[in-house]
Amino acid sequence: MNVTIDEALDQGGAGRFQRKLLGIFGLVWAADAMQVIAIGFAAPSLAATFGLSVPQALQAGTLFFLGMFIGASLFGRIADRVGRRNVLLLTVTCDAIFGLWSVFANDFTLLLGLRLLTGMAVGGTLPVDYAMMAEFLPARNRGRWLVWLEGFWAIGTIIIALTVWIATSMGSLEPWRWIFLIAALPAMIGIGLRFWVPESPMYLLRKGREAEARDVVNRILTVNGARPLAEDVRLVLPAVSQPKGGIMGEDLRRRTISILAVWFLVSLSYYGVFVWLPSELVKNGFGFVRGYGFLVLLALAQVPGYALAAHGVERWGRKPTLILFLILSAGGCLLFTLAPSDIVVAFSLLLMSFALLGTWGALYAYTPELYPTSLRGTGMGAAGAVARLGGLLAPSLMGYVVAQGFGVAIGVFAAFLVMGAIAALMIETETRNATIA
Repeated sequence: MNVTIDEALDQGGAGRFQRKLLGIFGLVWAADAMQVIAIGFAAPSLAATFGLSVPQALQAGTLFFLGMFIGASLFGRIADRVGRRNVLLLTVTCDAIFGLWSVFANDFTLLLGLRLLTGMAVGGTLPVDYAMMAEFLPARNRGRWLVWLEGFWAIGTIIIALTVWIATSMGSLEPWRWIFLIAALPAMIGIGLRFWVPESPMYLLRKGREAEARDVVNRILTVNGARPLAEDVRLVLPAVSQPKGGIMGEDLRRRTISILAVWFLVSLSYYGVFVWLPSELVKNGFGFVRGYGFLVLLALAQVPGYALAAHGVERWGRKPTLILFLILSAGGCLLFTLAPSDIVVAFSLLLMSFALLGTWGALYAYTPELYPTSLRGTGMGAAGAVARLGGLLAPSLMGYVVAQGFGVAIGVFAAFLVMGAIAALMIETETRNATIA
């Protein structure tokens, strides 16, 4: 008797094994979120420590995103060739080492180099994490659980906002060191936990290692309290044609171009807003919409965004949920540009935070399902690379357009998000409940 990986995983459902996996992946995902957004919170104190302007301090963010671009481009391809597990062990270890080293930097040039290396590690972790998590989940649970994993980003954001708020309130002279320390700790813990995670059974089967894939599937079923596969059951690949020519081949070119456009536009908008926004609100906020306390509220607003996205990807589908959140995000940005009062400004910012993070949740649930196992790491790596390109360009673009007014800058990002919704409409497939090949 022949069964696919998805059919075998369906027997055990999403249970104790997947919960442990979510906790392990989520811990490092929160750490990566903390590393990514740290510069927006750390820039003012970095500038004070090293005698720089805030735009000069934000160069640390530029180098970090350059590292993420390199890491995402490189490690996604490597994971498709040598396996997910070893790549993740390497990237998480580097994340912890270089992230912790950043805390003790006493020279800005050294700090720039360390942020570049940390960015390479984080950039390699993010796409491979999602490719691997998707391959351990039954089809009927995959979308919701992938959004839950993305939800750890909100936890990381909240922790960083609280860290800088507390450090500043206590009169710390260099809050950026506390920010980088707290960001590095979860990755350090995650190194040991990652050894518990086996190689993806989908990857093993694709490489012709059926006995090893069977062992991993039986381990999952046993942990979840289900019966292991019978002796006469053989794991096989789904009977679907494999695309030719890679992610830009004729079979996948349209969806690749469309989904990469969404990733780029969402990233450009998200980082444009949230790399610049913390320092802007702390220095020049509007009434009560000012200071680190409101930034904590912005971080908390992300949590219900993920919750709705987790519901939507299973109830309405991946593509409709993604488009809905893109339109909501654009609406929040547009409302900010027209806001007549502090109350409306606050509401628009909370809506932006809620909707942009829901957008990320839907996007991370959708993208790995658009590619077969042989190309999933490459596809997610390409998505991560164009997202980091957006992150690289965002501070420079924001610095240019903010000279025309902060509201004008946010309006530009509203237009980008509408363009992202149009690009999502061009994707020809919906993947809810689909078997991954």
